[in-house]
Amino acid sequence: MTSAATTASSPAFRTIDLRGHALGLAELRAAVPRLTAGDGASVEEAVRGIISQVRGSGFSALTALAAKFDSVRQRHPRVPAEAISGALAGLDPEVRAALEESIARARSFAAAQVPADVTVHPAQGASVTQRWVPVGRVGLYVPGGLAVYPSSVVMNVVPAQAAGVASIALASPPQKDNDGLPHPTILAAAALLGIDEVYAIGGAQAIVTFAYGIPAAHDDAGELPAIAPVDVVTGPGNIFVATAKRLVKGVVGIDAEAGPTEIAILADAGARPEFVAADLISQAEHDPRAGSVLVTDSPELADRVREQLAVLAARTKHRDRVVEALSGEQSGVVLVDTLDAGIAVCDAYAAEHLEIMTADAPAIAARIRNAGAIFVGDYSPVSLGDYCAGSNHVLPTSGTAAFSSGLNVTTFLRAIQIIDYSEPALSGVARHIRSLSDAEDLPAHGDAVEVRFADALRLSGPPAL
Repeated sequence: MTSAATTASSPAFRTIDLRGHALGLAELRAAVPRLTAGDGASVEEAVRGIISQVRGSGFSALTALAAKFDSVRQRHPRVPAEAISGALAGLDPEVRAALEESIARARSFAAAQVPADVTVHPAQGASVTQRWVPVGRVGLYVPGGLAVYPSSVVMNVVPAQAAGVASIALASPPQKDNDGLPHPTILAAAALLGIDEVYAIGGAQAIVTFAYGIPAAHDDAGELPAIAPVDVVTGPGNIFVATAKRLVKGVVGIDAEAGPTEIAILADAGARPEFVAADLISQAEHDPRAGSVLVTDSPELADRVREQLAVLAARTKHRDRVVEALSGEQSGVVLVDTLDAGIAVCDAYAAEHLEIMTADAPAIAARIRNAGAIFVGDYSPVSLGDYCAGSNHVLPTSGTAAFSSGLNVTTFLRAIQIIDYSEPALSGVARHIRSLSDAEDLPAHGDAVEVRFADALRLSGPPAL
């Protein structure tokens, strides 16, 4: 491995040279840029403390945590309806138009994702149906911190609505500069989507509140209405949010344990270096821990991209954040011998966002197996997916795209199987059930079938096949 030189004005975008090496999947996974585990144990301990505090003390715990982490005074976290409608009334018209376009495109894609119920008939008088049913209530988390994410309101709410979820609650951190309420653009986005149950709760405590609910209580000022628990919690967040989701999984369903954002770009010698650099920077500005990875078989392109990174990073608003992210262990260029080797690297990395900037990009994209979302060609940047593509930007990170999917309508649905057999249809498989139940040494299973034919067995012997 070699490293690029660091200066005060440009990122140290390191190089991992895999040329001349035939590596297996495990070796590739070890070679690609990743954040190390860090302080996971201490974070988990802190989150377990928050879980205990919220479950034990309810609203008083939320009040204390809002004061500690957000520097706001809070009696009850429910956002008043007039604050939500007022935020929409005050929304910049250009931002409103952009959000409305994003909502329209996301709704179109989400509506197309709704799966159809299916029924098969294994025999005369026998049917097996799979019916899709929405969960009853969901809790959607929209982060605050280094940026404002009204787009995440859209990405969480739209598929839940398309799934037919009847009760949708949303939480976002309280803002000291907004009278202890979430950012007004977050509230305006909720209003555009018809969401009126919004809570000013941030971090792990929001996830815990959704998972377990908060019972009604009283204080000196009167009643504190309950917050009902949910069935599913979704939405991105920091390491505390991700850890809380992992710890409450099983109490509620979750979408994924989303970590810092990441982008990988598979590019060949014909790629535009300024496009590649701009897209790497676009994700690096999210978080100093964000991952930006270039995979290429062209050392010349890698050099030109590194030059463009230095130029563009110096111009961008969040330069310090970008330089830190691009210089981190989670970022860099991976040099490979061929595009085939590059595809193998991309599948091992399993990026949240994967851009393909190669000749015949659609054909290369079709060969990728592991990615949260794939962006094909020069004019499908990740920024498009973040806002207006119609796709969802809540995606699996940290390699989990190898086994999980981005947020979609089925996140909020359950498949219920319905079995309906007539007496003759059951009779037709009775002997098979007896044979299998005896083979598994579970004879009562077979008895439960044969008892239904006891009279017939006495009169005419075992049921016919």
